Amino acid sequence: MPTEPSPPPQLKDWFDEARHRSLAKALSKIEARFDAKTFLQLVLEELDERSLMQRLHQCAIATEAALPGDYRRKVGVLQKLAPQIGHEFVSIYLCDFTATFGLDDFDFSMEALRFFTCFGSAEFAVRPFIAADQKRALKTMHRWTADADEKVRRLASEGSRPRLPWGMQLKSLVRDPEPTGVILEALKDDASLFVRRSVANHLNDITKDHPERVMARLETWDLQSEPLRWIAKHACRTLIKRGHPRALKLFGFGKKAELEATLKLSPTKLTLGDRLQITAEITSTAAKPQRLAIDYVIHYVKARGAAFEKVFKWTEIDLPAHDSLVLTKSQVIRDFTTRKHHPGHHRAELQINGARVAAAGFDLK
Repeated sequence: MPTEPSPPPQLKDWFDEARHRSLAKALSKIEARFDAKTFLQLVLEELDERSLMQRLHQCAIATEAALPGDYRRKVGVLQKLAPQIGHEFVSIYLCDFTATFGLDDFDFSMEALRFFTCFGSAEFAVRPFIAADQKRALKTMHRWTADADEKVRRLASEGSRPRLPWGMQLKSLVRDPEPTGVILEALKDDASLFVRRSVANHLNDITKDHPERVMARLETWDLQSEPLRWIAKHACRTLIKRGHPRALKLFGFGKKAELEATLKLSPTKLTLGDRLQITAEITSTAAKPQRLAIDYVIHYVKARGAAFEKVFKWTEIDLPAHDSLVLTKSQVIRDFTTRKHHPGHHRAELQINGARVAAAGFDLK
């Protein structure tokens, strides 16, 4: 009789029993008075019920309980542990330890985060320090923009993002993002794409609340520089999808497209898990070439029958005068953690240079 397949591993299994025992062993070698029994009792009890982030935080709680000495002594032990962990996400627990127990030792803890971020990002852990004393924290993070390690430079931008996914929202910077401007300007020409991507994502965060401020900043940049143009384009991705006129104009998509277009979907009746084929036929009616930003929109039916729309990036092209093209794309209609599908009629639209130019629909059973 065939055996049942094993369930796929989950992210929370990064903090499984074996990991915790390995950490206990390593800490015992570094600090002879480390209480491995207490540590393991605290992390292993109710382990199965904890999520990934709960396990990470509980590991910090248990480490604090099991290590002797004051806060600074414990951080010293963890700095010796950091190079031995060998897993960037697991190493984030060291940053969580710092944020949980080190707010009252502000400058020392900020320096500890600068050290720990080289092993596992401190982008979540630095945020309580910004919330506690924004001016002081950002002054330190501005110094980080000149650090020799790209992970520290990235932390200056990533840690101060107003709306960092998974991280606590920095409400003061959501209201007024200007204080991080000096950090972004210092990093926009960074040699590392890793850092520049963070700058772009930081700016994209700001567009959700202050689009005109971002546009005013980007319009002063030399976008003939390819790295700067890439940052600006990535920063404006949400605005371009929304058809923001100023963002479209900045990248050559500001003119209303002169064309005829149709949108076709196949099949028009689907069940969850089926693949939807999307076809756009576009013909230029202009006497000159046109630069086109082409997206498609699906209006997903919600549980109570209303709909919400999601804009998907398709392509950007230069369409010659009176030329035609056919674009095809397929998408599996399946559930995600962030999006559940419900039965009903779903409308789809073709969006070109911010304007909806064609529509079609499909029924989901």
